[in-house]
Amino acid sequence: MPTAMADIWKGLGFGRRPWYRQTMSGNHDKGASPKAAAPCGIPDGSEARSPLRVPPGGRGYQARLATVALAAGLCLASDLAFAGDYYLRGGIGLDRRVTTAFTDTDCSSATPAALYGCGTGGDGARLRSAGDFGTAPSVELGLGYETGAVRFEVLAEYRPDFSFEGRANYLAPERRQEVSADLTSVSGMLAGFVDLAALELLQPGPFAPFIGAGIGAVHTRIGQTTMTFPATTTIVPGGSRTGLAWMATAGVAVALAKRVSLDLAWRYTDLGEVRTPRGPGRVVWRDGSREPIPLDIAPTKARLKSHGVRLSLRYTF
Repeated sequence: MPTAMADIWKGLGFGRRPWYRQTMSGNHDKGASPKAAAPCGIPDGSEARSPLRVPPGGRGYQARLATVALAAGLCLASDLAFAGDYYLRGGIGLDRRVTTAFTDTDCSSATPAALYGCGTGGDGARLRSAGDFGTAPSVELGLGYETGAVRFEVLAEYRPDFSFEGRANYLAPERRQEVSADLTSVSGMLAGFVDLAALELLQPGPFAPFIGAGIGAVHTRIGQTTMTFPATTTIVPGGSRTGLAWMATAGVAVALAKRVSLDLAWRYTDLGEVRTPRGPGRVVWRDGSREPIPLDIAPTKARLKSHGVRLSLRYTF
């Protein structure tokens, strides 16, 4: 079955049919597939009604779990007052991305051609480009409403410049096959925070611990992906995608003045999938000895997750 790998393989100098094509054309192991109410229900002090339920497993399970954890915190705020204050929060952050890999959305695609295919690479693993998105800065702005032990916030976050750095596995591990791409992302979430000190659950001196979670949408843009081999460079087109995003956080707040506080928090963020779209790519001989080979490449995908810290100032009106 033809894939973009065939042309990439030609660019690597292999004239005859490569071993992975034999695997993809019918010599799979037998049986193998080519394809890869109210949140609390206690408004008046009566017994709880039906609790929130999150089925184990399935897509979005972690996001739902984070939302339920937040809802449980909100339920603990039984002394919640309905008179509150608005606030504005601005901050900066630094994220360390979790290791990930770009793979085909459909490794068996023939038209357009899958970039990687369904075979195994020179390291014995599934064909892919493995690496990470590095360490990236972020800036954020939140407008919120604080009432009792609970804060609600509309949060926007911008990650201006980060990149994917990794390696493909078409060849043996010691061969050159670097992969790189630049990205930016903008996310918007509806978040909630619970002040544990106000609930008298934790009161460590001047620090006010809090936990929180949020869910919303993210728009991620990826530039062209460059795959560098010993003699050739393969160019994969860039694109953008909007999808689901969510986060979970825990931190402490310190009062600096009557209306100003400093927040320091750890945050886990899941920005969903980064995708390269279907589009025209090419294989280029860096010495110019041959004409570039055009490619019609199928989409690829990778998960974008991170752990990081946030430092922000909160001003209450």
